[in-house]
Amino acid sequence: MSDSPSNKSRRQFLISITAVFGSFALLSIAIPFIKSWNPSKKAKAAGAPVEIDISKLQEGEMIRVKWRGKPVWVVRRTQSSLDNLLKLNNQLRDPNSKADQQPVYAQNTYRSIKPEYFIAVGICTHLGCSPSYLSKKFSEQVQGVESGFFCPCHGSKFDIAGRVFQGVPAPSNLIVPKHMYLSDTQVVIGIDEK
Repeated sequence: MSDSPSNKSRRQFLISITAVFGSFALLSIAIPFIKSWNPSKKAKAAGAPVEIDISKLQEGEMIRVKWRGKPVWVVRRTQSSLDNLLKLNNQLRDPNSKADQQPVYAQNTYRSIKPEYFIAVGICTHLGCSPSYLSKKFSEQVQGVESGFFCPCHGSKFDIAGRVFQGVPAPSNLIVPKHMYLSDTQVVIGIDEK
C-alpha cells in the first residue's frame, strides 16, 4: 500500500467525518443524561411553597398541610396558652431556641411572626415521629400546661411554641419553617420576604 497524497486526503476526510459524527453521537447521549440531573416536575412541586387559608381556624385548632413531604402545623393559640409561655422557661431545655431552629423573625418567645399563630414542621427532633397536638389534655403530660405537643413514640413533650421540655429524648425544639403572611387570612409556607 502506498501512502499517496489521495490516500492521505481520503484518510483525513474519513477521520474528520468520524470525529464530527462521534461528537454528535456524544452530544445526543450527554444532553439527556445531564438533563436527568435536574429535578423532575413532581420533585419541584414537592418543594414548592404551600399557601394556606387560615380564615376559619378557631382558637385552639390546628391545620395540617404537607410541605416537602413533611407535615407542617398551623396552630391558632389561645390567649391563656400565650400567657403561660413565659412561665415555662425553667422547665425547658432550650427556652430561647438556637438560631438554626427558626428564621430570624421567629426568634422570640412565641417563635412566630404573629403571636396567636404557631407554624412548625410536625416532626419530633428525636427520631422523626409526628407528635400529637393536645389542645386541652396536655396537662396530663405536664401539670399546669393547657396545650402542647406529645410524641407517642418515645414520650418527648413540646410546649405550644414547639420548645422541648427537659428530661425527654428530643434534643432540640421543633423546627419553624420559613413563612410569611400574604394577608390576615393567607400564609405561605416555604418562602419569606427575603
